[in-house]
Amino acid sequence: MSVDAFKQRFVLDTSLFFTEEIRRDGESLEDAVLRLLELIANARLNLGISCYVPPTIHNELTTMLEARDVDDEVYSKLNTWVIRKHPDRYAVSIPANVVYSFVDEMSGRVDRGLRVSERAVRRAEDSTDELLEDHDHKTEVDAVISELREKYRDAMRTGVLDSREDFDLLILARELEAGVVTEDRGIIDWTEDFGLRYIRGREFPDLLEQYLTAVDSDSKRTID
Repeated sequence: MSVDAFKQRFVLDTSLFFTEEIRRDGESLEDAVLRLLELIANARLNLGISCYVPPTIHNELTTMLEARDVDDEVYSKLNTWVIRKHPDRYAVSIPANVVYSFVDEMSGRVDRGLRVSERAVRRAEDSTDELLEDHDHKTEVDAVISELREKYRDAMRTGVLDSREDFDLLILARELEAGVVTEDRGIIDWTEDFGLRYIRGREFPDLLEQYLTAVDSDSKRTID
């Protein structure tokens, strides 16, 4: 089979790198990310498969990696083999139905958020400032506020396009006619409206490995 048949483009989400599903037994996050980046490198060298991230995703990803104190080798491979590209927000068109659906979705979520807030206010009225059992600092009112935050976040954000990073990911994938690689349920839901193909992050390493098995061993190139 021709190598040209495998040439594809993928736009990678941050969630790909941090899902535990890409780790082998006993493998650390750093080792899993390095193995993934080596697969991406070998797929590019041998099959012409290109992987992209918008700069907003790159910044988010590197910030999260820095918080985990990974080795400099991770950044070196990331910056070498994953292409940073700004999405062309002016040239890429979005169907009016996508915008209509987003406005309709957000309107419904605002209503749900209000109902969550109203219930929390009513609970707070019946609560006291006395400390909860087994807590040195948390009162009944604090517990209501904590629950409000969780339920409000769930009502307003779960499954919705709620960040510049998510938007840039989808716009870039549409511009490049690329597949989206993510573990984010909200992004997966929106790929349908944007007319995009997607693959779950947990499946991506296996996909690259399967593609690479089609490369003749005598001509295979590696980064080692």
